[in-house]
Amino acid sequence: MSDSQKLYDQLKKLETEQRNPETLHIDLADPGEIVRLMNEQDKKVAEYVSARKDQIAMAVDFAHKALAKGGRLIYTGAGTSGRLGVLDAAECPPTFGTHPDQVIGLIAGGREAMFVAQEGSEDLPEHGERDIAELNVSDKDVVCGLAASGRTPYVLGTLDEAKRRGARTVMVCCVVADRVKLEKEPDVMIDVPVGPEVIMGSTRLKSATAQKMVCNMISTGAMIRLGKVYENVMVDLMLTNKKLVERSRRIISMFTDAGYEESSRLLKESGGKVKIALLMGLAKVSREEAEKKLEDHNGFIRAALQSYEKD
Repeated sequence: MSDSQKLYDQLKKLETEQRNPETLHIDLADPGEIVRLMNEQDKKVAEYVSARKDQIAMAVDFAHKALAKGGRLIYTGAGTSGRLGVLDAAECPPTFGTHPDQVIGLIAGGREAMFVAQEGSEDLPEHGERDIAELNVSDKDVVCGLAASGRTPYVLGTLDEAKRRGARTVMVCCVVADRVKLEKEPDVMIDVPVGPEVIMGSTRLKSATAQKMVCNMISTGAMIRLGKVYENVMVDLMLTNKKLVERSRRIISMFTDAGYEESSRLLKESGGKVKIALLMGLAKVSREEAEKKLEDHNGFIRAALQSYEKD
């Protein structure tokens, strides 16, 4: 049997390649009906993700521990899955103040693939192996492969190479786990079989939504565990645009009851570091004292404040 025939037979069995019986007549639907049908399908995604809460929590734990010890969270994927990983990685610096090298997104075909589909690039596992090698992945890192079909050669190549290098590996797919064929089992398997898409095979729909939800949980959960959130507010955001500057002033004002001018002063004296400005305002201490206190408590504002109550 030829490789093409094998692939044909493999795709024929995938959940994401089946026809959805609930949308067989969508080509005859008016705009309102199209929206209703798609929305009804999307409603189911959160429940499928919910069934993998424990596995996602394990991935959060691995990502947190890796980042806390100087390692990295590395997403890998092709097409829509790859773009979701790059998106999640790109949003961590402005949201949580991370360095761009801490959370990384690899996409088959490289940067160009973010904007123009490079479909053939996903077929080569050796390209995935190469990209992992170029990053010098080690046992400090966590590599999270995103593949709706569970079979993308580029993604499997990244996970196999990462595993050989001692990294923790996470697989996120939208088919049942036993369809994934890796040399070694991933440390965490997050299979979210969302079923047939609204349009057969279009995994930019429910599959993409599921993967985005999982990525949100992994990165956000890790950042919360790193102390980058106080109560339910991001406090390590970077002041990269006017909106974020004003959001930072509002955050300081919200917790300290300081007015606009006082919040601006605290933000300036903190060197544009919201977390430091908050502790300065809440504990009435200098920048130097706030920096030391946060360092002593691994960056957690709540723990730093509680230490003053004990003194």
